[in-house]
Amino acid sequence: MFEQLLQLVKENAGQAIVKNPVIPDERNEEAIETAAGSIMNSLKGQAGGGLDSILDIFKGSGQVSSSPVIQNLTSGVAGDLMKKFGIDQAAAGNIVQQIVPVVMDKLKSKTNDPNDSSIDLEGIIGSLTGKGGGDVLGKIRGIFGG
Repeated sequence: MFEQLLQLVKENAGQAIVKNPVIPDERNEEAIETAAGSIMNSLKGQAGGGLDSILDIFKGSGQVSSSPVIQNLTSGVAGDLMKKFGIDQAAAGNIVQQIVPVVMDKLKSKTNDPNDSSIDLEGIIGSLTGKGGGDVLGKIRGIFGG
């Protein structure tokens, strides 16, 4: 899952990171990797407290940006960017607001697209929990009525 997440961040990092003067050009790739890693780590941390909040992101039809999980992700990613790049809270918040909701919306779309097999919900949950299918897959199927 990390590779797909990293690719989504790369695809959406234009204005937020690549063309952002607070991130030096020679550190763009590092900033992209930091953002993707921070999103992944934040999701893993939240999955440890229960999968329901993570699963809520991927079911439903609304924007993911209103999810409490996404709000927690944004603060975690902003903190990591501030620490690693020495930027202020406003600059980090601006970067995060341009990347996290878009990346998570696209991840949700890819997960729910029957024509896109690059990532699925079982793979996401497995990546976050370190488990294969089993009980996790059963819970997912129950949520989606399968």
